[in-house]
Amino acid sequence: MSEGIEDIKRTGYCGDYRIEDVGKEVVVCGWTQKQRDLGQLIFIDLRDRTGIIQLAFDDETDREVFQKAFVVRAEYVLMAKGIIRERTAKNKDIPTGDIEIAVKELKILSKSETPPFEISDSSKVNEELRLKYRYLDLRRNEVKEKIIARHKILKTARDYFDENGFIEIETPILIKSTPEGARDYLVPSRVFPGQFFALPQSPQLYKQLTMLAGFDRYMQVARCFRDEDLRADRQPEFTQIDYEMSFVNQDDVMNIAEGLVKRLYKEVLNIDLQVPFKRLSYNEAMSKYGSDKPDLRFGLEIVELEDMVKNTEFKVFANVISNGGGVRGINVKGMADKLSRKDIDKLTDFIKSYGAKGLAFTKINADGTVSSSYEKFLSEEEKYGIRKKLSAENGDLLFIIANEKVEVALTALGALRCEIAQKLDLIDKSKPNLLWVIDFPLFEYSEEENRYVAKHHPFTSPREQDVDKIEKSPKDVYAKAYDLVLNGNEVGGGSIRISDSNLQEKMFKALGFKEDEIEERFGFLVNAFKFGVPPHGGMAFGLDRLVMLMLDCESIRDVIAFPKVASSAELMIGSPGEVEEKQLKELGIKIDVK
Repeated sequence: MSEGIEDIKRTGYCGDYRIEDVGKEVVVCGWTQKQRDLGQLIFIDLRDRTGIIQLAFDDETDREVFQKAFVVRAEYVLMAKGIIRERTAKNKDIPTGDIEIAVKELKILSKSETPPFEISDSSKVNEELRLKYRYLDLRRNEVKEKIIARHKILKTARDYFDENGFIEIETPILIKSTPEGARDYLVPSRVFPGQFFALPQSPQLYKQLTMLAGFDRYMQVARCFRDEDLRADRQPEFTQIDYEMSFVNQDDVMNIAEGLVKRLYKEVLNIDLQVPFKRLSYNEAMSKYGSDKPDLRFGLEIVELEDMVKNTEFKVFANVISNGGGVRGINVKGMADKLSRKDIDKLTDFIKSYGAKGLAFTKINADGTVSSSYEKFLSEEEKYGIRKKLSAENGDLLFIIANEKVEVALTALGALRCEIAQKLDLIDKSKPNLLWVIDFPLFEYSEEENRYVAKHHPFTSPREQDVDKIEKSPKDVYAKAYDLVLNGNEVGGGSIRISDSNLQEKMFKALGFKEDEIEERFGFLVNAFKFGVPPHGGMAFGLDRLVMLMLDCESIRDVIAFPKVASSAELMIGSPGEVEEKQLKELGIKIDVK
């Protein structure tokens, strides 16, 4: 039975008090971190979300209060009233380590069973158990601090947008399904039998409509949903910091993003960032780094080698070149002795998962001796041409990938450079690396659908000089689109939107939509475009990923209070779950589990 607290009120948090508060009478509340019984003295470390303070109990001073403290165990919830005094044995590891509270009144508000794991940062607990008891895990300081930092990032973002004239507008959660991109989460309607709402993958259409409505600067902390397979940095429900602007160009939108990120790093982490951030075109990012979200905290740039072997008799390279493919390489400077043949074999298996067929290598040892998997098939001119192009020296390790599809060679090398940098500790982690990737292709070809699809979404504007190519040569059309990359991870992206109804119609047709499909899926937007459309553009930050990277966490789950696991299940409350037959009948749904 817990004791009442009506007659006593908390005066402050455990972590707020310091040596200058000695002599004050205070009331604190929290959970018991640990109790130490020293015979005639008992000490209790009391914890709340701000920190820990020591409570002191003396058997000779107050026998009744001492007896209450005697029965206290870990995670009991307490309220304590007493006088702050200086500690004789100080603890320099905590901010309150110079003081303690000499308790004269103690209330046990709630008792606790022994928790399934110790509530401390030093305890090693598997993630599944932590997520099952997430409410306990959140009591641990290292987890709690991430959630508090996330709050500060959001508050700072809202303040920043408010200061820059943005209005926060909430958009609906129950919307219409417009199948493009990932699968929608569908919600059956009881009122309209056989029809479904969809949960938004993003507020894209609604935020464009706020521009048509005259709110020239919109922002929202938006909840979004995608029914897709999960990774360490992906969740089925996630949060975006979303914004849209009218009467702007691409630079205007990007400048707002840079100002936000600079502000977040300064206020949350006290790190000064230099703006503007570096910019790379999509083609340059792919050709040099094999990724549209390149990590530039290390070198290992990809080098084109086709010219060095264009007349080669080595069949592997010759066949690739004759089919219009690519021969590309990287130089791992000074690392010839760091990777064994066994390590290289593992890297070969690694790049095969990206579609590459093999990995050629040359080790130039410090003494000038060479071991290579392919050089014996090349002429002297070809061999030294490759080395020169790769700026090879003694001690270097060269890797080459050849493939009939240039993009496969680039993507595989892009993944390889990151894997090697991680394995050999080549990444400069002293400061964050931010850059823009711009000028994305507007379309990409889908082998599965046998048609061109939008690389971003159907409302992205092409560059003016490429409009005439939309119908004749879609692969050569580039977009007014931009992604912000942090340490090799995309943390935000956006575009200038199509604001011309004729161009929007041309875009729909290029994507293969028929007239009735356009009307069914996007008729409301097409109609809205008839009533005056301002030029506009915007961007969305993936909040969860941004927080994860800013706080240097291993998983996106670390910065979400109640995350899902890889199967999209939530272990703590056991969702998803079955529902009653009555509910299904109301919705006109019959379950057919295969």
